[in-house]
Amino acid sequence: MNLELTDRRLPGSVITKENAGGLDGEEFLDKVFFLTDGIMLSQIKEISGVDGTTLQNWVKRGWIGSTVNKKYSKNQLARILIINMLRDTMHLKEVDFLLRYINGTINFEEDDIIPEARLYGYICRITDSLAGRRSLGVPQLKVLIRQAVAEYSEKMPGAKERLENALAIIVTAYYASLAKEESMSLLSEIRGGAVRGRRRKKGG
Repeated sequence: MNLELTDRRLPGSVITKENAGGLDGEEFLDKVFFLTDGIMLSQIKEISGVDGTTLQNWVKRGWIGSTVNKKYSKNQLARILIINMLRDTMHLKEVDFLLRYINGTINFEEDDIIPEARLYGYICRITDSLAGRRSLGVPQLKVLIRQAVAEYSEKMPGAKERLENALAIIVTAYYASLAKEESMSLLSEIRGGAVRGRRRKKGG
C-alpha cells in the first residue's frame, strides 16, 4: 500500500485539516456540536460536500438513522462522513454491511460496540499516523490499528476484534479512494494535454 498519497481534508469531508484548526476527527465533531445536539441538512452538506438528494436517499434507505426535528446528531454526521469516504471504492450495500458489522441495527444503540463519532476519531487518528510513510503492509497496518484503539474497552466479548477488523477495511478502502482520485487527476492531465496537442496541430 502506497501511503505517500495524502489528503489535506478530514476523511469524508471537504474541510481541510488546516481549517479544522489541527483538531482530530472526534475533536472536530465535538466543536461542531459544542453548542447544539443537532445540525441541519444544509450544515451537513457544507461539511461533507454530499448533495441533499443523496443524503435524503441515505436516510430513506435506513443508512443514517432517523433525524429528530430534521436535525442530525454527532454520530449521524460521523456515519455520513464514513460512508462518504468509502463510497468511491465500495458499493453502498457493502458499506452498510460493514457499519452493521460494527454497530448492528440502526436506531438501536444497545447492540452498538462504539459510537460512530469515536469510530470516526479512530479513523482519523490512524490515517494521521500513516501520513508520510512510503509503504505499509496489512500486517503492519493491523499493528498500528491495535495501538490506536489500545484504550478501547469492550462492551461485549469479541467487540475489539470486530472494531480492529472494520478499521483495517475502512483505512484500506480510504487509501484506495485516494489512489483512485490521484489516477483520475493524472488522466485529466493526459486528456488535457491531448486536447491541447490537437488544437496546436489544427492551428499549425
